[in-house]
Amino acid sequence: MSQTIAFQGVPGAYSDLACRHAYPGWTTLPCPSFEAAMKAVRDGEADLAMLPCENSLAGRVPDIHRLLPDSGLSVIGEHFERVEHCLLARKGATLATIRKAHSHPVALGQVLKILKELDLTPVIEADTAGAAEMIAKNGTMEDAAIASELAAEIYGLEILRRNVEDALHNTTRFYVMTRERRLAAASEMLNPVTTFVFRVRNMPAALYKALGGFATNGVNMTKLESYMLDGNFTATQFLCDVDGHPDEPHLFRALEELRFFSRELRILGTYPASPFRLAHEGV
Repeated sequence: MSQTIAFQGVPGAYSDLACRHAYPGWTTLPCPSFEAAMKAVRDGEADLAMLPCENSLAGRVPDIHRLLPDSGLSVIGEHFERVEHCLLARKGATLATIRKAHSHPVALGQVLKILKELDLTPVIEADTAGAAEMIAKNGTMEDAAIASELAAEIYGLEILRRNVEDALHNTTRFYVMTRERRLAAASEMLNPVTTFVFRVRNMPAALYKALGGFATNGVNMTKLESYMLDGNFTATQFLCDVDGHPDEPHLFRALEELRFFSRELRILGTYPASPFRLAHEGV
């Protein structure tokens, strides 16, 4: 029986490509929103969801932090996908005929050199693969898209130039999520990473005291993001990634100290570190 993984976007999106690279042979399920991808997993339409959480150039992905805690899903893995932008156009178009580049605004901001070199007018679209689909259906010889090689393959477009991104380290990190809340024992997981959210108590130096336990117990914190809840400037939630498993003594003690100073603490998942993360430690 084929297994299915959901993503936000249309076929050919970078999230689609990430699904195919991380889970070759699986059926990918395009969804119109992050919420829809999560719902597909909750409803049993998909086994997993691949959700972007941050990009090495653009920073965190909006809405993901807000949606994760109440999604009813658990994080069981991470995947890092190198973003390789291609300049796509209809068959017959050339670098000399194109005048406009269509894509998502973040993607357009990552290809400023090629836009200047070819004197292309940027045109904002909802997403990269959607831009490719639009050009395949309604584009002219003057229209190009900034999208993936997969989008070119799906929509029958020519690749006029590969790797047109300004920064070669452009990488997106994804959370892999499932509806089953399971946690392998610490002894069964190599190089574990734990993701959790918390809200500190309304008291002086609460955040400083809450995070102190990670320092005193030697826990490496690789991510700490803050964001408002319900538009309230005084209600702040934090999303964290740390090295370690909650059952390991050093992280267990750090989390106990965090609980003492927190109004709420929820572990979203513990999973093996990606080989990409391990290869780039200390870089």
